[in-house]
Amino acid sequence: MSYFHNDGRRDFFRCGRCDLVAVPPQQRLDPVAEKAIYDQHDNRPDDPGYRAFLARLMVPLSEHLAPGAEGLDFGAGPGPTLSLMFEEAGFMMQVHDPFFAPNSEAMQRQYDFITATEVAEHLFTPGETLGHLVSCLRPGGWLGLMTMRIPEDFANWHYIRDPSHVVFFSDLSLAWFARQHGLTLTLAGREVALLQRPG
Repeated sequence: MSYFHNDGRRDFFRCGRCDLVAVPPQQRLDPVAEKAIYDQHDNRPDDPGYRAFLARLMVPLSEHLAPGAEGLDFGAGPGPTLSLMFEEAGFMMQVHDPFFAPNSEAMQRQYDFITATEVAEHLFTPGETLGHLVSCLRPGGWLGLMTMRIPEDFANWHYIRDPSHVVFFSDLSLAWFARQHGLTLTLAGREVALLQRPG
């Protein structure tokens, strides 16, 4: 990792191998402070705006799923909504969130698809965590990620101002991760990445 940027509060380092940008561990929040930020989120299933936001991932991912496919929503937050949207569309869902809905049993199973919306940027060990999610996919299964990718103007990017955001992915980062795990990568817009495990 080499020095990349400082925004006056935190340092940012960039990996020369995978292109990931990360905040050093000593500048990350402790679990209590991290959860306090998540507690401020007002994400509700009855909020049409929030549903429209989540549809940016759900719609392109759904196009690849067979009827009745079984999925896991990883990092669902305090108001699980994407899982409900998939259930309403006829898919079976499990939910796991380390802070709000711990479900260790769900993390030991395999699924046809796994979603992680606005989660990847919070991961302290992204390679390990995302690698575990890949291992939870059945052959031919899909991992759907929603996380904003690094823009050219990193210094003025609003995403880095959230103290709970500690890792930042570029197109190259996601392509590197896909190669490491033998996945097919499809980028859908500025925020969505769909990764398929070989069948």
